[in-house]
Amino acid sequence: MLEEPAIVVKKIINKGSQQIWVTAAQQSACAGCLQKAACSSHALGSVLKRKPVRVDAAMPLDIGDHVLVCIDEKHLLRAALTLYLLPLIALFIGAGLAESWLTATQYSDIGLAISAFASLMLALLFIKQTQPHCLPRPWISKKISQKIATAYERLGD
Repeated sequence: MLEEPAIVVKKIINKGSQQIWVTAAQQSACAGCLQKAACSSHALGSVLKRKPVRVDAAMPLDIGDHVLVCIDEKHLLRAALTLYLLPLIALFIGAGLAESWLTATQYSDIGLAISAFASLMLALLFIKQTQPHCLPRPWISKKISQKIATAYERLGD
């Protein structure tokens, strides 16, 4: 399980449920660490640093609270495979089907390219339509204090 300290930056309460947006806590050690290429904390932190991310939270939180954001590694791997391999496989299947169906003419290469591109676009459309339901969202496992958040930052050294 990947864990990253974060800070709550936005909170919306809607009919008894709350929506929480977090951004990664400042990690000064990651900038100079030589192990950041193989570090899962750096990978999750780089996603969270770009913009606030909506996460699931079962506990009451306020803006400025320090929390621990988690995501399961197997769900993250499944999402990566879906986002990278499915379009690539669709591209090759589209090109292969076009090559087997089209006769060898002067314009068969154009048909092959159009078929490959169309199958790639269909795969990307499929991913876009199923993304909210299939891809995992991180969740908040617990609220942590400022001291614990600082300790998590130092663990990255």
